[in-house]
Amino acid sequence: MSDLSDLYQEVILDHNKRPRNFRAIASPSHHAEGYNPLCGDRLNLYVQVDGNVITDVAFQGSGCAISKASASLLTEALVGKTRWEVQTIFKAVRDMITTGRMDSDLGKIVALAGVHKFPERIKCAVLPWHAVLAAVGGAGTVSTEAKD
Repeated sequence: MSDLSDLYQEVILDHNKRPRNFRAIASPSHHAEGYNPLCGDRLNLYVQVDGNVITDVAFQGSGCAISKASASLLTEALVGKTRWEVQTIFKAVRDMITTGRMDSDLGKIVALAGVHKFPERIKCAVLPWHAVLAAVGGAGTVSTEAKD
C-alpha cells in the first residue's frame, strides 16, 4: 500500500510541477473562474465544446499543489467526453476525494483519493471540478465558500 501511496504522490507532484494544458484557449466556447479563499487557489478554466463533446480543456491560475494537480488531471481526463459524462465524472471524483472510495475507473485521477485524509485540502482538489461544471453549465464563477 505504501508503494501505491508513493506512486499517487509522484503523480500529484508531477502534475503540479509540469501541469498539462496550462494555457488559455483563445476563444473558448465555455469559461469559468474558480476561487478558494481559504487556500488562495484561483483558476480560470477554458473549455471548447463542439456539439456536445469537449474538444479541448485548459486552465491558468495559481494555487497549491493539490489544486494545480487536480486541474491538470482534469484537463487530460475530459477531452473527448460529453457534457453529460462530465457530470458523471464530477460526481465520482467528488465522492472519491471526500471518502477515499474508488468506485469508478478514473485513471490517473485516483491519485487524488488520498486527499480525503486531509479535510482542509478537499476544497483545493474539488475546485477545478466545480469550475468545469460551472463552465459547461454557463455559471461563469464558482467559489468554495458561500457568499454572504
